[in-house]
Amino acid sequence: MATQRGARLFFGATSTLVGFGLALQLTLVVSAESGSGAFESTPARVVNFLSFFTVWSNIAVAVTTGLLAQQLHRRSTLFDVARLDAVICIAVTGVVFHLTLAQQELTGWDALADFLLHTLSPILAVLGWILFGPRGRLSARIVLLSVVGPVVWLTYALIRGALVQDRSGNDYYAYPFMNVQVHGYPVALFRSALVATLFLGLAFSGYALDARLSGARATPRRHEP
Repeated sequence: MATQRGARLFFGATSTLVGFGLALQLTLVVSAESGSGAFESTPARVVNFLSFFTVWSNIAVAVTTGLLAQQLHRRSTLFDVARLDAVICIAVTGVVFHLTLAQQELTGWDALADFLLHTLSPILAVLGWILFGPRGRLSARIVLLSVVGPVVWLTYALIRGALVQDRSGNDYYAYPFMNVQVHGYPVALFRSALVATLFLGLAFSGYALDARLSGARATPRRHEP
């Protein structure tokens, strides 16, 4: 009972902090000066905010941990897929951001939002999954279904990049690795495929780790006489 209470508190805190980070970042996007950023109008900036993989990864974390805080023993294919997506997507977000994208020095509220969404959220999401699960819910089918979301996002981001131009008139891609205007389609598609492969590999690794953790918890310790 105490473990379940601790799990619900941890998930609730995770959902609250990540939700606050999303709300803060959206507020900063809406209130930004018209002359700053890639897009001038507020609606365009909001749509752009909602087009980032980071944002959807954090939304998945906030929603799934919030649902677990309400009820730990949720069981459905949709939820299991969303839970795995949330953990793997935010882990990829955190690793890629800190290895390749964390370049700009931010201050004030911008720095706080950046920390919540790119550092704290990945740590809490992965740690919560390792500590509290829920365990024994993954299968090869769940892993394969979990790839659908990231592939849909990659497809959307590539199509949107070719159709939407920033204030300078350049095609706008959410992340440099998929910028077709700079790298061309062969390189951009190859890099996107690598990202999808990385996700699939991490998802299957999570499946294997979940099986090990499930077995460890299910096997009672033997005491020597």
